[in-house]
Amino acid sequence: MKQMLQICCKNNNIIKNIPIGSSLLDIYNDFNLEMPYGVVSAKVNNRTEGLNFRVYNNKDVEFMDVRESSGMRTYVRSLCFVLCKAVEEIFPDGRILLEHPISKGYFCNLKIGRPITLEDVSRIKQRMMEIIVEDIPYHRIECHTTEAVRLFSERNMMDKVKLLETSGSLYTYYYTLGDTIDYYYGSLLPSTGYLKVFDIVKYYDGVLLRIPNKNNPLVLEEVIKQEKMLEVFKEYLHWLDIMELSNVGDFNVACNEGFATDLINVSEALQEKKISHIADDIYNRGKNGDRVKMVLISGPSSSGKTTFSKRLSIQLMTNGLHPFPISLDNYFVNREETPRDENGNYDYESLYALDLKFFNEQLQALLRGEEVELPRFNFSTGKREFKGDKLKIHENTILILEGIHALNPELTPQIPDANKYKVYVSALTTISLDDHNWIPTTDNRLLRRIIRDFNYRGYSAQETISRWPSVRAGEDKWIFPYQENADAMFNSALLFEFAVLRRYAEPILNAVPRNCPEYSEAYRLLKFIKYFVPVQDKEIPPTSLLREFLGGSSFRY
Repeated sequence: MKQMLQICCKNNNIIKNIPIGSSLLDIYNDFNLEMPYGVVSAKVNNRTEGLNFRVYNNKDVEFMDVRESSGMRTYVRSLCFVLCKAVEEIFPDGRILLEHPISKGYFCNLKIGRPITLEDVSRIKQRMMEIIVEDIPYHRIECHTTEAVRLFSERNMMDKVKLLETSGSLYTYYYTLGDTIDYYYGSLLPSTGYLKVFDIVKYYDGVLLRIPNKNNPLVLEEVIKQEKMLEVFKEYLHWLDIMELSNVGDFNVACNEGFATDLINVSEALQEKKISHIADDIYNRGKNGDRVKMVLISGPSSSGKTTFSKRLSIQLMTNGLHPFPISLDNYFVNREETPRDENGNYDYESLYALDLKFFNEQLQALLRGEEVELPRFNFSTGKREFKGDKLKIHENTILILEGIHALNPELTPQIPDANKYKVYVSALTTISLDDHNWIPTTDNRLLRRIIRDFNYRGYSAQETISRWPSVRAGEDKWIFPYQENADAMFNSALLFEFAVLRRYAEPILNAVPRNCPEYSEAYRLLKFIKYFVPVQDKEIPPTSLLREFLGGSSFRY
């Protein structure tokens, strides 16, 4: 008689005896679960695993579809492998780089020795559809790292060779799809037949891989034009190309050869140059007619908006301007007037949590040359107070307004556009693990926030991770729709930062209990950050954006 083990299915809280060595897909079928959008992966004791994963001990299992973030990652990785296989077959001497998320999809750079055509994209899509119809299984093969390095070296996949050689792991794994091999740093689907919804279209000088909508996976995400953001990504990728640092393997090799300090200095100088350029642009607009009287700075959580605004203020001073910061937080409505969300809780993220009428009255009075008394919001009482803070702006005064709603046209509808300069700040990670594994920009911000919350707000990583989905939902609603309104975009991500964040993040993430739902995300982040050679932070200047999160800044927050 076959030995049995106990599985507790978290989807329906039923416990069953299952034959030892069963795959997660076997277990899913045994429980007769009917997930409307199908199953793509599962959490096993709060660790995400692929459906081919076999179970040899009693486990808690929770099955996921593509509406879960880790389920979507499994789906997209599997789709990327199909894309890479199709490109390899059609263009044997070509190379495809999956570079970054953009326009609700993934921008891919196809290097085939000439500009790509609509016919090229059509051929790739046709071959992808054939591979999916063939329902080819994905196989995960574990081996000694030296064996994986040998296999990738034979195929001239040096991006993966450098990544694996510098990761410090004795054993690793790779995936096969037919006779194609590749490396992905997370789980894949059992076979290509699971991929139901996708598209690939020509997008500027590359292609855009389109994916299912996260709320309704039966339809594709709508393509949103993000030309300014694409330009920022291209600018930084061009710079990385000049530095010959296209991926994490290159970065690790450079650090191991003693160039970490150079990389820190160049990255910081590049950001300072960009901030200086934005300050010059603001100043020069005054020469061509109406003067810029306020700078509006927006960006998602942990993008470094506050340090950016302080560094921009310094650069504006060098141009003879007098920056004056105004905090939007002081214009909250009294607490009882705050709008509520769908759960009946106060929605402080809402634009309408601000007293827009009063805020605009004060701005217009200031621009007319009148003196106003600025409010202070008392967060203890939930009331607005006045403490005699008077302000009258002069010819060279420029107001600095920083907040999540700064780019929303509804915030300052009565202020002429000529008097406003809008900046969008975000951590747009440009370095990739390798050609086929990009780094989500949200991981950059989440790691920053975990470290800052732990250091300055007394929150554990578990608490920060549990809040993150609601933070992201607020960004989707109130920040991202307005980012293309910006006059300038500033990338706050630093080439070296994951290598520095690793030392800070590891002990905080390791403290997340294994029996809580947040452990799954903590484990994923720990696994990901280990790809980076650790770098000390002693060479990072006190004005660095990273100091806002790590400590040691010369700015007061």
